[in-house]
Amino acid sequence: MCISFGPIVIETPRLRLRTWRDDDRDVFAALHADPEVMVDAVAPLDRAASDAKLARYAATHDDVGYSRWCVESRDGDFLGYVGVMPSVSGHPLGPHAEIGWRLARSAWGHGYATEAAQEALDDVFARCDLREVLAYTAPDNLRSQAVMIRLQLRRDPARDHSMRDGPRIWHGLTWVATSPAIATPLT
Repeated sequence: MCISFGPIVIETPRLRLRTWRDDDRDVFAALHADPEVMVDAVAPLDRAASDAKLARYAATHDDVGYSRWCVESRDGDFLGYVGVMPSVSGHPLGPHAEIGWRLARSAWGHGYATEAAQEALDDVFARCDLREVLAYTAPDNLRSQAVMIRLQLRRDPARDHSMRDGPRIWHGLTWVATSPAIATPLT
């Protein structure tokens, strides 16, 4: 359970992470319509699918207190999203929380994913009763793997998994972030 559920804004020196607003729908849809941004998906999302995804993110935040955040520059330019979501029902790894990100092509290569993901992890571990958060990506998604390494997530090959993603079977490599509140046993 999370401590607070209302609208939240987290600011870093370069970024703002915030809960979603209805006027984010156009930029969110443009992000999902870009084939280069969506290269890891089956296909870009049409407007209806993008709107449904945004509604799911907003509803998840209202229900559990965390979700994917809108990420924008401190000047208010939309950059993409980053955040933690509960796993989908029937996930091969069972119930868990998962961090993910998707940034507009113009936002790649600036360290925004790492900066925003670290803030999202710090927030969810501080406000919510989560002990760990998983991150997973395809073996060929080296950019996301680099973010996971920069976040100092622990690679857990025992949790690598496959699942149906539309017409294909998707194979994921898994990393783990552990709450800093959990004491590391001395060996």
